[in-house]
Amino acid sequence: MFTLIDLPYKSLAPVISDQTLSFHHGKHLQAYVDNLNKLIAGTAFEGKSLEEIIVLSSGAKAGAEKVPAVFNNAGQILNHELYFLQFAPGGSVPAGSLAAQIEKQWGSLEAFQAAFEAKGVGLFGSPSPNTLAPTTPSPTGSSPSSPSMSGSTPTTWSTRTDVPRTCTNCGRLWIGV
Repeated sequence: MFTLIDLPYKSLAPVISDQTLSFHHGKHLQAYVDNLNKLIAGTAFEGKSLEEIIVLSSGAKAGAEKVPAVFNNAGQILNHELYFLQFAPGGSVPAGSLAAQIEKQWGSLEAFQAAFEAKGVGLFGSPSPNTLAPTTPSPTGSSPSSPSMSGSTPTTWSTRTDVPRTCTNCGRLWIGV
């Protein structure tokens, strides 16, 4: 049985309003959790981890049958958990080795932001550019999919404030939130 994650912060205002945060977490994510729990009750998916459910329901594993409703809800739970856990109040712009890598690859923070946001807008849900380390090329697979399907581990930067982030739904870039 999956449950709604507790947020490690009370507010991200003024960057993300309390109303938006409440809606996105308390209603939007809760709906995915409730739907998945209903869909997997009494099935072979029950008791499996979110990552296992994503892989199995995607049909990516040999002999596994695609189960789109299960895959979509499980994938969106994972996306939203990564989304919510990467934020922290305060924040900063990239510094140190991250700033150097951005400068090396894109020439400037602004050019990186534009490329990152364009990539995020072009991918529905997952894989999102924010699920991979900044030096890893963004995925180009079909949308929706998940790094879990290819054996990668989704990454969140919940304790870091020096990494750009993008919303997995709208693609909007957030720096230092």
